[in-house]
This record gives sequence, C-alpha cells and structure tokens, in this order.
Amino acid sequence: MEWDDFLEAEAAELQQKGGSWRPLQIASSAGFLIYFAWTGALALGFRKVSLQVPYVPSSAKQVQNMMSLLKGHSGKLVDLGSGDGRIVLEAHKQGFRPVIGYELNPWLLKLSHFHAWRAGCYGKVLYRQQDLWKADLSDCSNVTVFLAPSVVPQLEKKLLSELPDEACVVAARFPFFQWTPSKVVGESLEKAWAYSIRDVRQAKAEASGRSSAEEATFAPNMRSCNEDGREETQESCFPSNLV
Repeated sequence: MEWDDFLEAEAAELQQKGGSWRPLQIASSAGFLIYFAWTGALALGFRKVSLQVPYVPSSAKQVQNMMSLLKGHSGKLVDLGSGDGRIVLEAHKQGFRPVIGYELNPWLLKLSHFHAWRAGCYGKVLYRQQDLWKADLSDCSNVTVFLAPSVVPQLEKKLLSELPDEACVVAARFPFFQWTPSKVVGESLEKAWAYSIRDVRQAKAEASGRSSAEEATFAPNMRSCNEDGREETQESCFPSNLV
C-alpha cells in the first residue's frame, strides 16, 4: 500500500471511530516533506544527467496492462529504461526470473533500489546503470519498454537483430509503428501492445518477398523499352494508367 493510500485508509477509520485527526495530520505533513525533498533531489539529478528520453513514471494501470500481456510467459525479462523500477518489481512478483532493469540515470537507480528494499525484493532483482543500446538481449525471452516515440525506429532494429524468435516485446503508451501487434489492451494513455518477434520477422520477410517479386516483374518491362534501339522517354515505359 502506498503512503497516500495508507493515510486515506487511516483517516476514514479515525473518522468512523471519532478519533483525533491531529496525529494523522502530523504524519501526513512529515510524509509530504519527505516526498518533496526527494523529488527535489531527483530534479537536481536530472539536470546533471543527459537523458535520451524523458522520465515519465508508469501508472499502476499501465503496469497492470503490460503484465497482462505477458501472462503465460516466463523466463528472463528485461525492462529497457526502467526508471524508478516499478515494472521490474511487478515482473518479479509475477514469477519472471531473472528480471533486469537498464537505467542510465543514477538518481532513478537509487529510487529503484529503495523501492526494491521496501518491497522486500532487494538483491532479488537487478538494476544496471548501463545504456540500453549496449544491453545484450540475445538470451532474453521478454522485453518491456516505455520510451519516447523518437527512439522507437532505432529500438526496432536492435530488438529484431538480437532477440530470439520466441521473445515477446511489450510496449506501453507508444507502439512500434512498423510492427503489427499480436494483442492490445487498455485505452488512451493506459494502452499497451504485445509483439511476437517471430511474427514480426515473418511479416517483414513476406513484405520483402512481395517487393522483390514486384521489382522482378517491372524490370523486364523497363529493359524492353531500351533493347529495340529506340530512344524512349521514361513515361513511355510505364502503363498509361500510371502516368
């Protein structure tokens, strides 16, 4: 239970019992002071670290949607750009082993370790301060990502070049634009997409085959325009309905 949920529950119980609100108000104030001090430290940390993508924490619903898409999967899970570590912790609770988060920002790593300690998972999950582009994904069965659209095209290439066929990729909020998802859950900002690497590779191979066949059909027509010795304009080599 989060701190604010705990306070709300305690407040409701005190109100029902007619108890004093004063101790709760003191605890609440202390909690807010700690919270603002920590977020202030994070803000200072962000200014010192050059980030490729902005930090936007996943909501509880987003995490739930992502995990629902991984139901029935097992094995190693990697969270690329793990932020404050909440997806890593939930994946560990769902039985994935091992679970590794890659995060470049040292302040977010500290927050991740704190969350792991509070959840009783310290030492059971792994957070690495490493550039996600340098992470080796060749033995990874599951990948979760919650990154900005600007990095998606480059990330698509990395995932396709490294992941095994049986791997599953789950993206939150922003999809992989060139891939067809195997399943989608959620609405609006809570939406998540699941992708089968095997299916994505097969679709790309089929598309490449169709493109090659079209080029093979088109090439002889282009040659016939030049082999009879006449000078032809480029337009005359195309069907009339295309010019």
